Amino acid sequence: MIIGRIAEISILNEALHSPEAEMISVIGRRRVGKTFLIREIYKDHIDFEVSGIQDAPGNEQLRNFYQRLKEFFPDTTLTEPPKDWLDAFFALTEHLDKKNKKEKLVIFFDEVPWMATHKSGFLRGLSYFWNSWAVRKNTLVVLCGSAASWMINKILRHKGGLHNRVTRRIRLKPFTLAETKEYLASRSVFPDHYQILQLYMVMGGIPHYLKEVKNGLSAAQNISRICFEEDGLLRDEFLSLYPSLFQHADYHTSIIRALADKPTGLTRSELIKAAKLPDGGRVSQVFSELYESGFITDYPPFGKKRKEKLYRLTDEYSLFYLRFIEKNKLNQDSWMALSQTQAYKIWCGYAFESVCLRHVSQIKKALGISGVYTSVSSFYKKGTGEEAGTQIDLVIDRNDHIINLIETKFHNVEFTISKEYAQKLREKIRIFQETTQSKKQVFLTMVTTFGLHANKHSVGLVSSDLGMDVLFEG
Repeated sequence: MIIGRIAEISILNEALHSPEAEMISVIGRRRVGKTFLIREIYKDHIDFEVSGIQDAPGNEQLRNFYQRLKEFFPDTTLTEPPKDWLDAFFALTEHLDKKNKKEKLVIFFDEVPWMATHKSGFLRGLSYFWNSWAVRKNTLVVLCGSAASWMINKILRHKGGLHNRVTRRIRLKPFTLAETKEYLASRSVFPDHYQILQLYMVMGGIPHYLKEVKNGLSAAQNISRICFEEDGLLRDEFLSLYPSLFQHADYHTSIIRALADKPTGLTRSELIKAAKLPDGGRVSQVFSELYESGFITDYPPFGKKRKEKLYRLTDEYSLFYLRFIEKNKLNQDSWMALSQTQAYKIWCGYAFESVCLRHVSQIKKALGISGVYTSVSSFYKKGTGEEAGTQIDLVIDRNDHIINLIETKFHNVEFTISKEYAQKLREKIRIFQETTQSKKQVFLTMVTTFGLHANKHSVGLVSSDLGMDVLFEG
């Protein structure tokens, strides 16, 4: 059963039934379900499939190709692996020609970056295959890879024979909260919204992680089992996550670690300094790779130059791992105790904020402004000796002359605004208005888990009170 992915399924089906040859690029971070989606939609149509092997040399990649060729074409007369990728594609075209298939031929290359290593010749062979054979046939070629930036630079922006050859593009994103709920239900797991939210703040919407969740256990119990037990799937996932996607991943993990220490975000210059990296071309490439793969997100500052944008770590698992798993190889009882500490509550606040940033469209829908043109940004004012600084992580600037300042709070009951917190919120609004000089009306929107407990401090201050249920809307 495929959960969500409606637009992606439509693209795949249109390509399958089009009268022309098609080349589809599918990108998305590791474990997000790319291979599953392709196999499910094309399971009765795939004529050849091969996946790259991580960190394998060229001769082993070719041996793997040869083995797959024998599996798909048992009557092959080949007795040894091809000597290079051009020979490999010669062999593939020869075998495909013998099929005499009236329907579209479907060829699936999975984890292309692992096959197309430096000087491997894979992309040259693929260029030949497409331009000299596939484009003249009724052929569909699917190219899939987890290293999103590599796929963009080497496939979509290829300067050689693959230039402008991709006809359709898919960027597969993690599940939303609504899709996470549906996915868990499909596996007979039925936690309530508060439990799902806690799981999501640790695992994100990654299907491969979520499949480990068991029914009948609380979120804390599932997190303990999956993240802290000796054989838990996510106990050491971080150690292989980035090296599996990027060559020389030390720069990548340095940036991730620096952002984990500052979950409210850092500017580029602050981030390079915190990560202790030299500014230059390689760092720019690393930023691009992490951004395109969905691990970090940039938020433009309201009313400022884009170079001052804030970068945030938006991979939920990485943040949780660096905050808790790496430093605490715990048993279940220890994690249950740690999850009641102040450090955990502080982390919950940042994690919930990030979840809200992922679900801006749901917040807009709840505010009744889905049809209104908006721009989304952040606001940051550095403090001085005379005045404290302030940060607003989500600003929705609307075309109907309204600005929503979004404030998020994670709490296990209704949230109550105290006199002191009300004063802090008013100060945020004042600093925003004075700094931006915006003529638009400012509305304060609270997004909390169980909503606000109305009192004299919230009345007249909060324009919209949204509970976590709005984040689960489709």
